[in-house]
Amino acid sequence: MGGLSIDHGGVIAVDTEELRAVAARIAAAAGACGRAATAVEQARVAVSSDPEAFEGVPLPALRAAAQALHEVAAELAHAADGARRTADVFEIVELRAKVEALAHTDAGAATAAQARLDRLLAADPALGLVATALVLQWTTRPLFGPGVLLGGLGPSVAPAAAVTQLLGSTTGFAKVQPGERLRGHADPVRVTAVARSAPRAPADLTAALRRLPESGGAQVAVERYTMKDGATRYVAYLSGTRSVSLAPTGTEPWDMRSNVQLYAGTRSASYQATLDALAASGAQPGDRVDVVAYSQSGMIAAHVAMESDFDVELQITAGSPSEPTLDDDQTLVQLRHADDVVSRLATGGSAEGTGSADSFTASRLVEPLPGPDDLGLGSHGIEEYEETARLVDASSDPRAEALGRYWTELGEATEVERTEYRAERVG
Repeated sequence: MGGLSIDHGGVIAVDTEELRAVAARIAAAAGACGRAATAVEQARVAVSSDPEAFEGVPLPALRAAAQALHEVAAELAHAADGARRTADVFEIVELRAKVEALAHTDAGAATAAQARLDRLLAADPALGLVATALVLQWTTRPLFGPGVLLGGLGPSVAPAAAVTQLLGSTTGFAKVQPGERLRGHADPVRVTAVARSAPRAPADLTAALRRLPESGGAQVAVERYTMKDGATRYVAYLSGTRSVSLAPTGTEPWDMRSNVQLYAGTRSASYQATLDALAASGAQPGDRVDVVAYSQSGMIAAHVAMESDFDVELQITAGSPSEPTLDDDQTLVQLRHADDVVSRLATGGSAEGTGSADSFTASRLVEPLPGPDDLGLGSHGIEEYEETARLVDASSDPRAEALGRYWTELGEATEVERTEYRAERVG
């Protein structure tokens, strides 16, 4: 089992402005060391010009100290330059992705981002090549990393996780782009409430994943929270695939047919059933609706957050085959396993990351050694993702702690009403 990694997702795992601030502090320290070296050197000259007045002051020690300070200053200046260049490289990656995304929704903003990108590249053309290499390394690491091509299936057969990542990379379906909406019409569905309860709010991420509906054939659970100030908010829990059927006559909406439709950008019966369940729970356009989703439902959550009339401020997914493009005021928490064939369809997410500063991707390797088991779905199991959630809950990462404050806030609700829904295709 591999260790847990928490970052903002993709290549951009640092704040470029913060990195530049660090570079400025290093440069300031370099300047201070340089001035100290000059002062020591001046003291050595003064001592050597009047040995009797400074009897006992060791000239060799002064010379050595000045030299050492000059060397430290040079090393710090080099480190500051490296930090600035690194920030520029990360910003180039981010700007390239931003220009591509904004081209769909805001031509003016895309032009401004392109102008900033052009200035960075003009100042140092080599940085563009470094940025290209960085993204290439990130996108191909799971495909050509150690142990992949020489895994348990033989040197000519890559494990399934690498194959599915290649599929996501080549089709372009892995990322839901800004302004992208599901096409077409969903198969007709009927949604029925099958259970009601009044639980307490979940205490942490692990408990939230355990709220995914299981009994009575339910695929969706909606919890209505009445907060201390009288405000109402909702949390939707969406299950994963229940059937491998591709038939349009199948009654189970959470099937392979819906998987294919959602991944290709088409409205599915499972997506429609989710909207219907929210409406049945009393959620109105503009209401706060957060989403906890597993597997196929990660794609549903992406479109609920990006194109529905609900206000989605937090989206949590486990093993989702795609990644949304969220706004800066929306938080995305993704749980991913490097050897999960379903999660790999998302190709590791976007190079620039997505969502608010509190957004993060928590990932680990469930089975470090590649082999025939890669063809199965063991690493995609909800039990494994619950273990990943447990590691997140125990983490001291600031973003994990910020998520913890969300559960505390939910726990202050004066009333919680939970309804589980069973959806079926009809007609």
